[in-house]
Amino acid sequence: MTTRTIGELEEIVLLIIAILHGEAYSVKIIDEMDERLNRKVSLGAVQTVLKRLEKKELVQSAFGNSTSTRGGKRKRQYKVTSVGLNLLERTRAQRNGLHEAIP
Repeated sequence: MTTRTIGELEEIVLLIIAILHGEAYSVKIIDEMDERLNRKVSLGAVQTVLKRLEKKELVQSAFGNSTSTRGGKRKRQYKVTSVGLNLLERTRAQRNGLHEAIP
């Protein structure tokens, strides 16, 4: 079995998707990162991370319904898979263990 690892930005995006619980799409993820972390990230950077997370099977995406406010264009919405949730839990446990080891 291959152990999956992710980088810091991937972890943050994955956490934000989990927080947004069914309402996660690229622009909303960017807004949430800015609001919660005061961290500015470009749309291109987020889209690249989303593609990587989907390739690693940590998130799934589907198109939502079209809306008139978007000129009929549909949003691609993301949700964390069970594999992604397990990875987040494992990552949290590792980080907590490291913090607890600080004298």
